[in-house]
Amino acid sequence: MKNRSRSPLPRIALALVFACVPWSGIAEAQTRLQALDYLQEIGGRGTLAGQHNKEPNAEPDKWTKWIFATVGKTPALWSGDFLFGPKDVANRRAMIEEARRQWEAGAMVSLLWHACSPTSTEPCKWKGGVQTKLSDEQWQELFDEQSQIHRTLKQRLDDLAEHLHYLKKHEVEVLFRPFHEMNQGAFWWGGRKGPDGTAKLYRMVHRYMTETKGLDNLIWVYDLQDFRTLPSDLNDYDPGDDFWDVLALDVYRSDGTGYTTKKYEAVLKKAGTKPIAVGECDKLPTPEELAAQPKWTFFMCWAELVREKNAEPAIRTLYVSEAVVTRDEMPGWKRK
Repeated sequence: MKNRSRSPLPRIALALVFACVPWSGIAEAQTRLQALDYLQEIGGRGTLAGQHNKEPNAEPDKWTKWIFATVGKTPALWSGDFLFGPKDVANRRAMIEEARRQWEAGAMVSLLWHACSPTSTEPCKWKGGVQTKLSDEQWQELFDEQSQIHRTLKQRLDDLAEHLHYLKKHEVEVLFRPFHEMNQGAFWWGGRKGPDGTAKLYRMVHRYMTETKGLDNLIWVYDLQDFRTLPSDLNDYDPGDDFWDVLALDVYRSDGTGYTTKKYEAVLKKAGTKPIAVGECDKLPTPEELAAQPKWTFFMCWAELVREKNAEPAIRTLYVSEAVVTRDEMPGWKRK
């Protein structure tokens, strides 16, 4: 058994609390989503090990399986991607079925969307499709319901909503990042500061998916990359407190540093009482870093980068450390 000295409860006891006590008696401020309640409760007690799975969507657990083969443990968080290429768009339902399987096995589920620009076709290429620029005029048209750009975006959201409704039907709750790395100007949606920039697009999509589409199984993630401008970016791209549930930072050493106290404290201060997480990473945090920064509720390593950027002994050391929660240590989700 792992001895989690920094937690007020041993891990097994914590799991029993979540498994046996009604959700209404656990978190100080209950939400309508048990997965969000779990993140609120676990902050400071442990960090969920997470793994992203992308190309191919025909094999949507490829890198989760690799972790199990390497470590003998399954990540507590499974992440998938709607993606943009022809084969992956065609296999979105296979990816969604895997999301359901992972949830039913007790995992936290995360989904993001590398969206093709609404000025291009879908499916699309990475360069010129996902990584492209909109003119200022095209950006304004995004919010004009009569414009083709606006209608195209809504049509693509309709497709995503169909898949997300399938998960809702099966009571799967989803950490949802429709526009990740909002301060990353390489993406058509990102790098536009202020209330009329990327944050406005996020708010529009949030309203459409929740109010128009009725998707109440989504946990909305506000996500940034770790640029030098992070302290100001946290405010410059903020969609507003009512529009996000979790604040995530993608740690790629974009500023030349990794899991620093400065980044951690900036994110923690911005989040207030909301959960924080490492939304993406290439190099995994160490057990020592997680012990020093215990409020990260999960980390999510990026697909093939887990193998390319991390030594296998280091991965194993992390996964068996007292700081980390794996899927077998999750409490299980309640049926409504």
